[in-house]
Amino acid sequence: MSLVDTAPRHFDAGPDPAFVPTSSPANAATEDRALRGRIDVALPMRHAGLRHVGLRYELRGTPGTPVVFVAGGISAHRHVASSASYPEPGWSEALLGGGRALDPACVQVLAFDFIGADGALDAPIDTADQADAIAALLDALDIPVLHAFVGYSYGALVGLQFAVRHGGRLRRLVAVSGAHRAHPYAAAWRALQRQTVALGQLQCADAQGLSLARQFAMLSYRTPEEFAERFDAAPEVVNGRVRVAAEDYLDAAGARYVARTPVAAWLRLSESIDLHRIEPAQVRVPTTVVAVEGDRLVPLADAVTLLEGLGPNGRLRVLRSPYGHDAFLKETDRIDAILAVALRDTDHGDLA
Repeated sequence: MSLVDTAPRHFDAGPDPAFVPTSSPANAATEDRALRGRIDVALPMRHAGLRHVGLRYELRGTPGTPVVFVAGGISAHRHVASSASYPEPGWSEALLGGGRALDPACVQVLAFDFIGADGALDAPIDTADQADAIAALLDALDIPVLHAFVGYSYGALVGLQFAVRHGGRLRRLVAVSGAHRAHPYAAAWRALQRQTVALGQLQCADAQGLSLARQFAMLSYRTPEEFAERFDAAPEVVNGRVRVAAEDYLDAAGARYVARTPVAAWLRLSESIDLHRIEPAQVRVPTTVVAVEGDRLVPLADAVTLLEGLGPNGRLRVLRSPYGHDAFLKETDRIDAILAVALRDTDHGDLA
């Protein structure tokens, strides 16, 4: 199939039935299913022209229930959480499960691999391209309207673009740790990470360059308070060199990332964050913005600016967490509580 029209498309969503998550029924194990597939599309990209891309997706949940699209950071993928069909751990095990807001007995969770995530597309990728790819995927799966789009980090940027470009196919948006544009400080940080990779490539040390870039990124994802608590130990002299307490942690994080991420994928998705920009006033669906105090990549001030631009469609929830930008992966109970309200709320009134 081809996606040839990137203008916003409007669908009649019809009445939005009340959505109240309940405990899983006794036969939930037989109703909960996970399906995987791949859809090939011709995608008109904002900066790269027409490209043929494959969209690898996973749909998990009980057939006939509302569909929620879930998207994480640039390291996330189509496998959100383990299931009977696909028991390997997902990228967000704790946010999907029985009794959660994203309970497979009550909703179907749809996720995909971001375009460019396999490293095969070495071209500029805009968040608008990701949003249009999701619309093409919905067409292929015959899903006219999403009950919600839940986006974390990069996924929040994609969700905002989807709301702008395909708002008629969306009832509500939850944008966690993402805003309407890249903050200049965060963009500069990412630019230096990309230069680190480039230096590694010049020395035929691609893996080492990407590992170091990832280690720099870990510093931006977390907070000084967390590092003070976890790594407050005296440095050691090892083979004549000083080694500080956090280095083992950072080395391990870099090694894990290199093992699963192509260099081209990381570079292009890192750039995609910095290309992102929307006009908040163009988002016309109920939107819950979740910000974290101490997030150095998406400062609270940017979340407030986004909220002001959303007008009556927006509301803000603020988390206080030592985990900074990564709070959505660590503060799962608190995120789940926010989702439980956001997914069932119909009048967009004040939160308790």
